Amino acid sequence: MAKVIIGIHGLGNKPSKELLEKWWKQSIIEGLNNVFHEDAPDFTFELVYWADILHEKPLDEKVKDANNPLFLDEPYIKGAYKTKYIRHIKKRGILDFIRKQLSKLFLNKDLSINYAYFADAILHRYFKDLESYYSEKNLDETGKPIYIKEIIRERLMQVLAYYKKDKIILLAHSMGSIIAFDVLNQYRNELNIDTFVTLGSPIGFPVVMGKIAEELKTKSPDLKKLTTPDLVKSKWFNFSDINDKVAINYRLADDFDKNKTGVKVIDFEVENNYQVNENSNPHKSFGYLRTNEIAKVIFEFINGEKPVLKKRFRINIFKFLIDIKIKKRKK
Repeated sequence: MAKVIIGIHGLGNKPSKELLEKWWKQSIIEGLNNVFHEDAPDFTFELVYWADILHEKPLDEKVKDANNPLFLDEPYIKGAYKTKYIRHIKKRGILDFIRKQLSKLFLNKDLSINYAYFADAILHRYFKDLESYYSEKNLDETGKPIYIKEIIRERLMQVLAYYKKDKIILLAHSMGSIIAFDVLNQYRNELNIDTFVTLGSPIGFPVVMGKIAEELKTKSPDLKKLTTPDLVKSKWFNFSDINDKVAINYRLADDFDKNKTGVKVIDFEVENNYQVNENSNPHKSFGYLRTNEIAKVIFEFINGEKPVLKKRFRINIFKFLIDIKIKKRKK
């Protein structure tokens, strides 16, 4: 059984599929090289691209006018410094308070949405792609009206079906995590989703949780709590930067229960170091993909074993001591 890394991008317009796929892979390789200080192992990677469904033309590297809507202002740039975990105790407390208040305001105990009008207004103001995903329709190949979300989901379903005999790690960034979650809850074919990884995910936002529950309740009316999709066989890791405004609910373990085989989401805080022209973006996919923590998850998936960082460290110390003894003898 082969192993494959599948990615799905998030909100907003993007450069072409070929370029974005290249940059995602470069970000993954950068992370692996930063952690293990050697050439990254070979791996199969495919990006599920859906930006063209909502945006007529992709962002273009050749456009130099910053006022042009196709101007690409956040290309892949190699990280200028190493990631380092920083404790944000005060900020975590503030975000936890905001999360609880938003849940009380917009989400009822049965997971139905309260104040639907205001909830939809928030999607319209801050998450226009997500608004289109839930409400807009387009025409399929036969001219029949179909929800945008069905067209987008089909892109991911096709890729998963192609690799159905392989072992998969699914990396889902931003809105891509919502699409992936929806697909994994609906897909009925045999798949081997070994590891599900969400990056900068808005899936814990109360309005989004309500939208997900609303659809799931058509088949499971007694649904009381969202769970890890049953197609996730081994692990679900959720990574978020505390400064990422899209991932305001950075702790999904409180809101998503384990699946039938006991797989429960595990949350990690990371530092997204993406920066271009001195402007930081803690939500950027490239910054997430190259973090040490995600590099270790990918390494373990590819190699089937945990990274031996401590062992390597001890070996380096041992060599260091030998070098000192040799130098003393020469003197």
